[in-house]
Amino acid sequence: MSKSYAILPCNGLDKCAGCVSKEVAITLLENTESEIICPVFYRVADAKYNKLAQEKPLLVIDGCSTRCASKLAAEKNLKIAEKINVTEEAKDNGITLSNNLHIGENELKLIKVISEKLTTEQDAIASSEDSISFPANLTYDSYKKDKFVFRVPKEPGFFFNENDVWAYVVGNRARIGVTDYVQKSLSDIMFFTPASIGNEIEQFEEAGSIESGKAVFEIVSPVGGKITAINEKLIEAPELINQNPYEEGWIAELELSDFESDKDLLHDFDGYYPVLKRKVDEFHV
Repeated sequence: MSKSYAILPCNGLDKCAGCVSKEVAITLLENTESEIICPVFYRVADAKYNKLAQEKPLLVIDGCSTRCASKLAAEKNLKIAEKINVTEEAKDNGITLSNNLHIGENELKLIKVISEKLTTEQDAIASSEDSISFPANLTYDSYKKDKFVFRVPKEPGFFFNENDVWAYVVGNRARIGVTDYVQKSLSDIMFFTPASIGNEIEQFEEAGSIESGKAVFEIVSPVGGKITAINEKLIEAPELINQNPYEEGWIAELELSDFESDKDLLHDFDGYYPVLKRKVDEFHV
């Protein structure tokens, strides 16, 4: 059974990714019972589209890292059910977009990939049998600087990279997320862009991104492997990362490809804690 959406596409038709966003929306309109929210008209007259966004799950299609469609949805206080970023999907699928506004062979291929992904029912959340066994209660050590408190979990199995992203490893699976240092540096996190389930990434490749009013932070994965689950709660409530980036605010889960090699480039608690202290001291000088 195909999904049916209220679709809010990018309105940046001065870029190829924006043109692809529009064509994906049209393709979904033609092949499902979805309806399109015109981003230009929505800014000035939103009553009609607010009702539509309440009746159907809202799909936001951003063209690039500007995320104009996501920001418009946030301005209108809409509940986003699913988000797609055309530029990131092109990167994930090894497709190079043209520098002009014409829809060529590569763009048609990408439109097909994204449309098929969105019109096929997928279970995006790992089942309880597949999900990693994560500790119910974590023990933390904290470093205080001025009014700020930075926590680091002390449990065995936690590893950290220099980009302040953690991995909790059990067997051949891992859960990843960002540290307290990241969420406090960004301040209020407003957007979460997940990686695609099924993507295979190398160690230190991007596993999604988060964004605040200050900056966009690319989540550099401490481990390589296949993305098996994402924390879908963050799509609607990215502020969970601010509340607790280690528990409710985790990012994704992976099936590991070569952790024995990956861990040679990671810190355990004893190795990461001095790194955290140094960064905090330098940042707050």
